[in-house]
Amino acid sequence: MSTMDPIATETRPPLAGRAAGKTQAALLVAGSCMPVLGAVLLAPVLPTLNQVFADTAGVAILVPLVLTVPALFVALFSPLAGYVADRVGRKQLLIGAMLAYAVFGTAPLWLDSLGAIAFSRVGVGIAEAAIMTCCTTLITDYYAGQQRNKYLGLQTMVSALAATAFFALGGVLGSISWRTPFWLYAVSAVLVVPMIFKLWEPAKSPAHFTTTAKQPVPWRQIGAPAAVTLFGGIVFYALIVHLPYVITGLGVTDTGLIGGAAAVASLATAAGAISFRFLAKLGTRKLLVGAFGLAAVGLCVVSAAGSVPLAILGAVVASAGTGVLLPTLLTWAINGLNFSQRGRGTGIWTGTLFIGQFLTPIVLGATAAALGSLALALGALGAACALALLAVLVRGPRLVSATH
Repeated sequence: MSTMDPIATETRPPLAGRAAGKTQAALLVAGSCMPVLGAVLLAPVLPTLNQVFADTAGVAILVPLVLTVPALFVALFSPLAGYVADRVGRKQLLIGAMLAYAVFGTAPLWLDSLGAIAFSRVGVGIAEAAIMTCCTTLITDYYAGQQRNKYLGLQTMVSALAATAFFALGGVLGSISWRTPFWLYAVSAVLVVPMIFKLWEPAKSPAHFTTTAKQPVPWRQIGAPAAVTLFGGIVFYALIVHLPYVITGLGVTDTGLIGGAAAVASLATAAGAISFRFLAKLGTRKLLVGAFGLAAVGLCVVSAAGSVPLAILGAVVASAGTGVLLPTLLTWAINGLNFSQRGRGTGIWTGTLFIGQFLTPIVLGATAAALGSLALALGALGAACALALLAVLVRGPRLVSATH
């Protein structure tokens, strides 16, 4: 037993004599982009769906659900996916989920009912829960120390860049037909082939799961990171969802400029995420203080901005902070967990993050209604980040006893 900051803890997994390298990392990071694809790819075709299914009862509710319901089911099913990953195995669940993602994701290519399309998105969300949980768990299984920090930061960075790319690609494909973007979901069926041959189950034997998965999840350890991640998820997705509305509110109608602002913010998120591997040595508390501090300043600048350049500057500052925030929260949550607990721990963390994503438009919408504008709501969220910073300083992550 040793006492150290949880972000620096290394719990080396049983890898059966095999060493993971860049190929395994590339496959797991690419797999982690599947939930991002599901979240943003269809946004550009939502107005078209409203027109195509204009005669469908409840179209005003069903069309937004096509975009948002996967995130809800990722939130609901990630803890269960983590349990299955610990009990049955990471790779087996990941392969099945990637195939299910392709089936449910491409289903709208031949479905003619809006209700059926919305229902197929439930399957997408459940598959995404397993994919995200297994990919993240395998990264923490395969790598330790600086390598782990590197690839967790890379996971967030690539996801941020993929969001920008998928949004643009969705618009291009959507101009052909509202169904065309759904073809991209088939990429998981292609990606699963090298996963079958290049990934392996890190457990020593199948019996490992039936004996060690009985170990309970240490809620005292993971409860605080999960709670902070719920709030962190709202902060992370706030500008992803609402920056276009802020830019539009400043009088911009050029979609190219609006998309460019979102792209610049995504690049700042990516920069923050990739810097995590170099900053991790500072420890959890200092990184959380820095991340929430940047988010607080950035959101307040966006809130008060009277011009587009100032709004973009604020978005860059806040996004750099949230880019550091996610891998910091994840390492805080899982680095002290035993191998047999890590799937469930990652599932719980993933679930709270996606609950935050699902709640973001609801929380900011309600706050905007109460305060009178979206700008004031973002300012209030910035103030909440400042309070979170103070809370971390007063009662932040302490030195813990961790098992190697």
